[in-house]
Amino acid sequence: MTVDFILNGTPVTVRADHPHLLSALREELDVTSPKDGCSPQGQCGCCTVMIDGKVQISCTYAVDKVAGRSVTTLEGVAEVERTKFSDAFAACGGLQCGFCIPGIVMRAMAQVDKKGAGLERADMARHLGAHLCRCTGYVKVLDAIDAVAKGKTFDVSLPGVIGTSGTKYEAAELALGDRGYVDDIRLPGMLHAALHLTEHVRADIVRIDTSAAKSAPGVIAVYTAADIPGAQYVGIIYKDWPIFIGEGQRTSYAGDVLAIVVADTKQQARDAAKLVHVEYAVQRPITDPVAAITDSEIAVFGTKDNILSTSAYQRGDVDAALTASHHTVHEVFNTQRIEHAFLEPESTLAVPSDDGRLHVYSGGQGVWDDRDQIAAILDVPIDQVTVELVSNGGAFGGKEDMSNQGQTALAAWLLQRPVKCTLSREESLLIHAKRHPIRLEYWAGCDADGVLTALRVRGIGDSGSYASVGMKVLERAAGHAGGPYRIPNIDVECIAVRTNNPVCGAFRGFGANQAQFAMEGVIDRLAHMVGISGWEMRKRNVIHPGDVWGPGQIMDDGCAGAEECLDRAKPHIDAALAAGKAVGLGLGLKNSGLGNGLREVCAAVIRFRSADNKVEVRHGFTEMGQGVHTVALQTAVTELGIDPARIEVIVDTTRQLGFGQTTGSRGTLMAAASVQKACAVALAAGCALDVDHYAEHVVDWTQKLGDPNVPNPTIHAAFGYAAQLVIADKESGTIERVVAIHDVGKAVNPLLCEGQIEGSVHMGLGYALTENFPSDERGFPTNMTLRSLGILRPKDVPPIDVELVEVPQPKAAYGIKGVGEIGLVPTAGAVAAALFMVDGQWRNTLPMKPKATDADD
Repeated sequence: MTVDFILNGTPVTVRADHPHLLSALREELDVTSPKDGCSPQGQCGCCTVMIDGKVQISCTYAVDKVAGRSVTTLEGVAEVERTKFSDAFAACGGLQCGFCIPGIVMRAMAQVDKKGAGLERADMARHLGAHLCRCTGYVKVLDAIDAVAKGKTFDVSLPGVIGTSGTKYEAAELALGDRGYVDDIRLPGMLHAALHLTEHVRADIVRIDTSAAKSAPGVIAVYTAADIPGAQYVGIIYKDWPIFIGEGQRTSYAGDVLAIVVADTKQQARDAAKLVHVEYAVQRPITDPVAAITDSEIAVFGTKDNILSTSAYQRGDVDAALTASHHTVHEVFNTQRIEHAFLEPESTLAVPSDDGRLHVYSGGQGVWDDRDQIAAILDVPIDQVTVELVSNGGAFGGKEDMSNQGQTALAAWLLQRPVKCTLSREESLLIHAKRHPIRLEYWAGCDADGVLTALRVRGIGDSGSYASVGMKVLERAAGHAGGPYRIPNIDVECIAVRTNNPVCGAFRGFGANQAQFAMEGVIDRLAHMVGISGWEMRKRNVIHPGDVWGPGQIMDDGCAGAEECLDRAKPHIDAALAAGKAVGLGLGLKNSGLGNGLREVCAAVIRFRSADNKVEVRHGFTEMGQGVHTVALQTAVTELGIDPARIEVIVDTTRQLGFGQTTGSRGTLMAAASVQKACAVALAAGCALDVDHYAEHVVDWTQKLGDPNVPNPTIHAAFGYAAQLVIADKESGTIERVVAIHDVGKAVNPLLCEGQIEGSVHMGLGYALTENFPSDERGFPTNMTLRSLGILRPKDVPPIDVELVEVPQPKAAYGIKGVGEIGLVPTAGAVAAALFMVDGQWRNTLPMKPKATDADD
């Protein structure tokens, strides 16, 4: 019943009933550098270890096979080797969230040991085929490995003032797996929980029988909706998402939770969760978003109709302008549903304390929203709940809504014991919100010279069951529907529809990328009709300061960045065309911040600790790989003139510093401004010790889109701009290079800023060509493994050249615009244009086929 082997040079014994070696390492031996991103799929590489000197994926390696063998994890690697890799990854910017990096380091170490300085970059990219990184685009990962192979040494100092490059905050610890995530936390007496999900997306719950689960080995308790003392429904905007579906209620999507099982071990909880028996009365799923608008039945239990929201605005006379236009185009574009595929599945640990409080460790994107919703579930004042951010292993918008925080907190509260719940990859795929698939119908016109005259857009987005932020995504799609162009006559309407398909919500780009895939396609079609290049068409229509844009906003001086990016692209286009390449150009804009009339507030605290001479920098945003902690650090260094090594960055809810989610590229914009102001308060107080030097940053000058009483609303306070070139082989259609030219206002840390863009381009290429997350007629997703999602692997990613443009944003700290979301907005349009040069086929559906063949006709 046990298995003996050597772990990092020490004999160990583990139970033989573990489902795989990774489970034995993490759950029994508490070795946490191998991460669990997908067990037992073996498709992310995060759990890579060495067995008898050979790299192996530990989540597919049977425990009994390891008997008598020698297993090495990063904990057992010699310190000199560990330092080589941690220094290289930190100095090269080769990590963001860091979750995938320990596994990558293990494989890289084996290749460097084998080939040394002879290790070729392309060869290493091929060896990383077993690994996924959703953050970096692999560019700087390969830079770091190449540096180690060639024996380079690095200065791994923290960055200095705003505008300087330097290592990411906690980079070394992340590279080696030493800085834990929620699932890496171990506490005495900690219990484990697992969820029981629905078998039908739309069914009445007649009866939930938990008796068999309760009597299973190791089970401590089973809880359902009947055990909730307070609110059953949560949600960021609308409280319509139930943490449990109870008897007498109806399910609405495949991720609905019916029960939580708490047991001594993770495996016991998972085994027992399968024993919960549910009696259903199955109803007809409503899965067609267009048909759902007029369906006589309501898709989502407790709602009144199937339209979640309508976002609309008009300017001028579109009908007359289209009639008078020299050229017109009418096209329907369809974008697909996409899974975030952050490498760290959602995990929550809730810990009751003797003083009647609850401490929750969360990797969510809005710990203050988590706190408020958990307090409502437990029916306690919010000051009885503290939520501490544990920087997460990627999010991209997918961790805005609570996943298992509510259920885990409830179980811990009722049991008065620590409880941890970590989702499996399959559960994660079912539960959290996705990117919206949107049908976009465009009518557009221009004059004989290619100057745009009119645009009409009708969009229908499948928002799935619960609201999440679906109404805001379609609002954003509507606002950005015309791209970064002057259009005198415009009529836009975008509808978010409720169905029983997977919930859709926030995802990098947030509706802007869907809309601008369509708009860029329209621009290229009109340019073809006029007989001018896509670059010239954009040049004649790009917005300038003082122009009226989209919903009526009069653009500020920051919008000059759009034309600057376009102008920077011209030499690259000319060179590629001269070399006989197919070239596609995309131009995009993306707001930073919430806008649309919302009053945005964020706060920060600077505290000089007398006990250890450290300086606390507390802010309100989630670190999820994008580098917001580093932004806070560099802001404090800039304003206070202190050694960055003194700074400790903290995010928890012991102070009311956060208001809303880390979303919409607002983290850098708002955190820098709030920390800057808190530093000013500290300096005015003489940097008094052991005092909270507090300040707020407020953005309260935006107005809502579509208000007829406000003809020129400032719907957003800031925008980022980007031009991207996709260069392809004219014969094969193979993409050979991407040039990404981005106006970021001010690059806080150029190295990390480049990394954000490279990762965005990687995601944008997948969005354009390979990624999809479809669901069937039952409303269940059909791609339920990481490999089936179509994410590009390292060998498939072309070189990505990044150019940073800095046109300052008025009224923003240091002129910052943000970069997190704009990175993939132009990509799909640029790919479509390049492929048109290859085969002469216009593309209107994502993902696109790389090259049309006779069989496609």
